[in-house]
Amino acid sequence: MRLGVNIDHIATIREARKTYEPDPVKGALIAQDAGADQITFHLREDRRHIQDEDVIRLRCAIKRIPLNMEMAATEEMKNIAIDIKPDRVTLVPEKRQEITTEGGLDVVNMLSYLKEYIAQLKEAGISVATFIDPDEKQIDASIEAGVDAVELHTGEYANATGKDIQIQLERIRKAASYGKKKGISVFAGHGLTYTNVQPIAAIPEIEELNIGHSIIANSVFWGLHEAVYRMKKLMLEARENISGE
Repeated sequence: MRLGVNIDHIATIREARKTYEPDPVKGALIAQDAGADQITFHLREDRRHIQDEDVIRLRCAIKRIPLNMEMAATEEMKNIAIDIKPDRVTLVPEKRQEITTEGGLDVVNMLSYLKEYIAQLKEAGISVATFIDPDEKQIDASIEAGVDAVELHTGEYANATGKDIQIQLERIRKAASYGKKKGISVFAGHGLTYTNVQPIAAIPEIEELNIGHSIIANSVFWGLHEAVYRMKKLMLEARENISGE
């Protein structure tokens, strides 16, 4: 079970004052030293947090672990990715007015466009994943589009209450199992926190979780190194519990 630490909101704090600190690249290096298995960032079209210079500096600084670039499936972003060459690109939906990503990419209705788009990224030596809702049709379309992995959107699970928590958890379990049977790598992320991460981490088919806001938010109190360490510890404990059953 791998942890990808999303460092976007370090840049969000910086951009609140349009200054030079805190530095997301420094944060990425701290996360790496604390046990992160991957650094994830989202270069948005409106540049609300991560900036182009950050991307260049991240690519130069992060060598020991993979660098995962979340991005909209636009020509601008494709060209940046091919130039920078992150280890992976994760294609996400993007709306200018949203506070955070509101759902999964609709690969089914973008299939013909995404086939060629993904092929160009893979020709450049970049692994590609799609960030999708936990739905079998979206998994099938992603496979047809040529991705190496899917990342299941866990936002509805994270926002659920009462009986709906188990309903959403089972939906993710079924999608993860389906994806694995189809021979594709399965990741997950969005809205995961220290209190809700373990049921997702306990799903054996899920290989990786990408988590940002909760880690960065709690780093205010614990420090970033400790925040990353605690999240990774919770994930590994959940995995050990299922292997010991």
